Amino acid sequence: MKHTFLLCVENEGYEASLELRKLYEKVPDMEAVLHNQVRIIDESGEDYLYPSEYFSPVRLPIQTRSRITNKIPEKTIRRSVLSRR
Repeated sequence: MKHTFLLCVENEGYEASLELRKLYEKVPDMEAVLHNQVRIIDESGEDYLYPSEYFSPVRLPIQTRSRITNKIPEKTIRRSVLSRR
């Protein structure tokens, strides 16, 4: 699955949910596009609809995108659990 990221450029009316100049992950939603909206994962960790003009698309280098989207490697999790014993 290709991950798309958007930069928040406006948050009027959504100050508690959106931080200006922060990257947000876009969730595909064709119905939202028809209504000039975008579905993103906001500060609550849930996905919601926002006006599309509140965001600007961002192209990230492949390495950066991978670092953001990849889960923590299993080795790191094991090391963390073992260090707590």
